[in-house]
Amino acid sequence: MPEMPVIADVDVCVVGAGSAGATAAIAAARAGASTLLIDRLPFLGGTSTAVLDTFYGFVTPGSRPRKVVGGVGDDVLAVLRRLGPVVERPNSYGAGTGYTYLSEHLKVAWEELVAGAGARILLHAVLQDVEVRDGRVGAIVMATRAGLARARATVFVDASGDADLCAFGGFDHETAGERDPAQTLTTTFRMVNVDTERRRTVTRADLEALMARAAASGDYDLPRREGSDHRTPVDGMTATIMTRLDSYRRDEAGRIVNVTDPWFLSEAEIAGRRQALEYVRFLIDRVPGYERASLVSLGTQIGVRETRRVFGDYRLTADDVLSARQFDDGIGLCGAPIEDHHVGDGTTWRYLPDGEAVGIPYRALLVRDAANVLVAGRCFSATHDAHASVRSMAQCMAMGQAAGTAAAMAAGDRNASGPGRRATAVRDPRDLDGAVLRDRLRRDGAILALEDAPVMVAP
Repeated sequence: MPEMPVIADVDVCVVGAGSAGATAAIAAARAGASTLLIDRLPFLGGTSTAVLDTFYGFVTPGSRPRKVVGGVGDDVLAVLRRLGPVVERPNSYGAGTGYTYLSEHLKVAWEELVAGAGARILLHAVLQDVEVRDGRVGAIVMATRAGLARARATVFVDASGDADLCAFGGFDHETAGERDPAQTLTTTFRMVNVDTERRRTVTRADLEALMARAAASGDYDLPRREGSDHRTPVDGMTATIMTRLDSYRRDEAGRIVNVTDPWFLSEAEIAGRRQALEYVRFLIDRVPGYERASLVSLGTQIGVRETRRVFGDYRLTADDVLSARQFDDGIGLCGAPIEDHHVGDGTTWRYLPDGEAVGIPYRALLVRDAANVLVAGRCFSATHDAHASVRSMAQCMAMGQAAGTAAAMAAGDRNASGPGRRATAVRDPRDLDGAVLRDRLRRDGAILALEDAPVMVAP
């Protein structure tokens, strides 16, 4: 077997190009770090482009909505608005304002911002192994179209969603379902030729009643009875979050098997598409406005809410979220409710106090048994319940901006010592001066405290 080539040797390597990873790469590159962003898909965005079409978490719910995420997230929205219309709409369940976009535009927006910042993008690259010594990652191994290849970096950001880098590297993590139930999976789909004016006459309660009657008739297999549909920037097109599939099972030895297992993932993708067609049939048959509608697309991949969560230097809890706790090392805010998509036909919602937001501590991005790895996005350090609030895509962007900025600083920030020069690398991100990191995040538009979060007008 030929020697495995090193195809990149950079300051910062980001694994996973979803909302967290793409934002981390933008932030790291803007801070002057040579940056590599890899992803297994043929485009950037992860869930934001392959599954969903709405950003939540930018604005808190409640009587006085506040904008709690800015920085790179604002840049993403600005590019989206330049490329086409963005629909501002209230969440169906009171989770705050959502920004609905055209997913094809977002693919281009992510590429424009990541490449424009100076980061290198490697698509169709699947993580296969992690080289670790004394808690420090030296390189990762990827499967590419040209075969296996290595990438070296000073600091790594695991934004894979599934904590793949941490799992392959042997770092401590929790598998969803081990202690608490794991959130379910969803295959999304879009419909066209919808009479949206007629559809607006159907309330959420009406839709749930229609689902319940259809399921009770025995003519439709509808595991979830309170799914939602929403308008999009395209006239006559709606998008849905309706299907529900179990996210794990236990094998004969009692071990968790979930979508990180290739057989389970394959079965879930197939079952999700079959289930989606049942909901399509229900909508056309039973819901006013859908009489002449047609299915136009299924999600590129199944929607995954949780698989692995790392153990960080701090673990965010449900009490932290519901009490809107603030942290001295806070790097972002979240006002979204705890949104638990559990097994059964419903979803459980628990809300923060009106007008409040929980802080996201930097320590929850630090992998406790690693020396040069940060996490961002839905594999960050949190309990099942806390994760069900702070995994919203806007919060993933806030975490990504913090992780990318910190990674660049730890790798040896060019901006810290003048153009073209390197500062002495801290190398372990936990040794950074937290005040300097927070000042830089504020300078770059991040919102770290509720008093700095502007009050918004609800759409």
